[in-house]
Amino acid sequence: MLCICGPTASGKTALAAELAKQLDGEVVSADSMQVYKGLHIGTAAPSTEEMQGVPHHLIGVLEPDMPFSAADYAAAAGRAVQDIVARGRLPVLCGGTGLYLRSFLEGTVFASQPGNGTVRSRLQKELTQMGPAALYERLCRLDPQGAAAVHPNNHTRLLRALELYEATGQTAAQRAAASKPEKTPYDPLILALDITDRAQLYARIDARVDAMLERGLLAEAESVYLHRACWPGAAQAIGYKEFFPYFENVAPLAQCVAALKQASRHYAKRQLTWFRHMPGVVWLPAGEKAAEQAWQAWQEFCR
Repeated sequence: MLCICGPTASGKTALAAELAKQLDGEVVSADSMQVYKGLHIGTAAPSTEEMQGVPHHLIGVLEPDMPFSAADYAAAAGRAVQDIVARGRLPVLCGGTGLYLRSFLEGTVFASQPGNGTVRSRLQKELTQMGPAALYERLCRLDPQGAAAVHPNNHTRLLRALELYEATGQTAAQRAAASKPEKTPYDPLILALDITDRAQLYARIDARVDAMLERGLLAEAESVYLHRACWPGAAQAIGYKEFFPYFENVAPLAQCVAALKQASRHYAKRQLTWFRHMPGVVWLPAGEKAAEQAWQAWQEFCR
């Protein structure tokens, strides 16, 4: 099995499709938002042209009001991979949602953690009084790797992460390790794309945001805004919530676009932090030679 990961705007989609085409494979998305229908632009879901004729799985298959957890992803990806392998083809996982990748690749069984109403109420009060930045800073001190998977403005996940840490005294990685089976069914080559020049990465992110706007991102974001009460996941996603102030007439469009670009940069940094903590990752420089180097890495892996 081949896995392509890395930060946003690093070229994962194109590389995965190209390698899958060469290796008679099919791509399985590992993106927490691409799974939803009607959110193709803001989630950077690959277009028909970008798929290069390669079958892609777990893209646009759920209604936006349906919950979809890491455990749900692990089960769905498992079914897709089994189907691909049964037809004699190679599964190529591709995405930037590190928790989803780990949950599938490590075969993690997510045990249900009981909530603590007292702790949750206190944390909710602290969130109101201190703001999300202060609580996120606390999570970064307690569990840096776990914090990399939580957006500071996703209050639900932020409070849950702090609640679980207080309840168990364990980081997210420690809880996952306790749930990890002794033997996992997969032996993947995990390739991660990196852009060491941060200015270049940020320029690519800015250019992609501009391209999304040209493709109709604003209309897609407005649809999310109008359905935000019943689409809670999408309403918290980068690419949509940054435009809510514009729809509410409290901020100009240019300010919201700048906020989206900044949020995307922060997300890319969190992704890099996450993937650097994943064991067994082979890092490749993003760019024109990425496909050639990925092919060489695959050949060595298969020897």
